[in-house]
Amino acid sequence: MAAPPISNTIRRLRFDHDEMTQQELADRIGMTRQTIAAIEQNKYSPSLEAAFRIAEVFGVPIGEVFQWKAQPPKS
Repeated sequence: MAAPPISNTIRRLRFDHDEMTQQELADRIGMTRQTIAAIEQNKYSPSLEAAFRIAEVFGVPIGEVFQWKAQPPKS
């Protein structure tokens, strides 16, 4: 299975916010630590609601957390 076309900066943001753990972030947004780990590793794309919640925790626009990696058009 290919990685989702979305990258993120969650790990860096956690580090920049007093080295927040995955569990602390998960608790703040109502998800599991395993889900946060999967999102960080680009193995899972969060729901739009979860993406907004993550951005809110860090106090940044959603575009600073998630970036769309454009796919080349298929021929």
